[in-house]
Amino acid sequence: MKIPYPLLAVILAALNAIGPFSIDTYLPAFPAIESGLVTTTLSVQQSLTAYMLPFSIMMLWHGALSDALGRRRVILVGMSCYLVASLLCAFAQNIEMLWLGRALQGLSAGSGVIVGRAIVRDLLDGPAAQRLMSHVALVFAIAPGVAPIIGGALAQAWGWRAIFALLALMAAALMVLVWTQLPETLPQDKRQSLHPASLLKAYSSVLGDHRFVLLSLAMASLFGGFFLYVMSAPVFLMQHLHLDATQFGWLFVPLVLGMMGGSMLSARLAGRLSPIATVKLGYTIAAAATLLNLVLSAAMPDTLSMRIPQLALYTLGMSAAMPTLTLHALDMFPARRGLAASCQGAIQTLVMAFAAGVIAPLVWGTTLHLALAGAASLLLSTLACWWSMRS
Repeated sequence: MKIPYPLLAVILAALNAIGPFSIDTYLPAFPAIESGLVTTTLSVQQSLTAYMLPFSIMMLWHGALSDALGRRRVILVGMSCYLVASLLCAFAQNIEMLWLGRALQGLSAGSGVIVGRAIVRDLLDGPAAQRLMSHVALVFAIAPGVAPIIGGALAQAWGWRAIFALLALMAAALMVLVWTQLPETLPQDKRQSLHPASLLKAYSSVLGDHRFVLLSLAMASLFGGFFLYVMSAPVFLMQHLHLDATQFGWLFVPLVLGMMGGSMLSARLAGRLSPIATVKLGYTIAAAATLLNLVLSAAMPDTLSMRIPQLALYTLGMSAAMPTLTLHALDMFPARRGLAASCQGAIQTLVMAFAAGVIAPLVWGTTLHLALAGAASLLLSTLACWWSMRS
């Protein structure tokens, strides 16, 4: 069965969207969760870490399993587990039960994210792969914008538990879509062994390649430059910008528009501009946005007009560079793209988990501290990318 290109892009984007929906949808409900479970702000914040640590660890395995068992099977099992985990969160009676449900969500959510990247490279090469990756990112970019808006509305209308009921319904819908519409893209003769010795050799090859690790760290830090604001959104928006739970769209919609613009730019430049030139352009835009953010955060008051536009510009530059960086990392290991995607995702998510659990609480006290942390993240990304490409 051959799947039409637009349907393939939508399915892959929807599988990727499970990640941001798992994080962003319940951010506006933090105060309601804190009150409902009789806990603290920090304890609710740590539910992000409870999700992201297992997410990053299990990412190491999703790709390897899909290399051996096929792409469809791993996605279907992952979404089944995610559905059960979401229901556990919806019925949580204390913060510990919520942590457990979030951890189980983290263990399973990455199946769609990681295996989806491998599917792109199963089907396409060169500029065509860059276009598909960019189009997937374009559709996927909508998720972080609509997720907190939907979450805020659900929490206000039916309570915070309705958010996790929505996530369970999303998992069920994806299972049906993958089962009925997505063909297997990895032929039997290209499957890889799950023998421990073979896996150890493969993981050692991928994680022992300093170019691959540096490039993965570069992507993680580039993403981290705006992800810190996502993780700090309840404080950034409610305390510093004095918005309520239904107004998270003032941050997330501009971020989404920036990501959509960057993805469209990347797709348009595919085959017209060299990959390295595309990456340089993306970093240049992100650097200009970061410098503007530092100046405005230091000199201007905390208002929407002084804090949001430059973040959208940053996501435009980030999204212009990310598809090319992702494909370049996967192409280092053409016979083990699933495993390489797993390692890439694990490194990126470990960095994000550290940012969510450690860095964000340290810097969200002032908008200037957030801007400085974002600038440091971009600087680390630039150095890692330069070092990897130079090697």
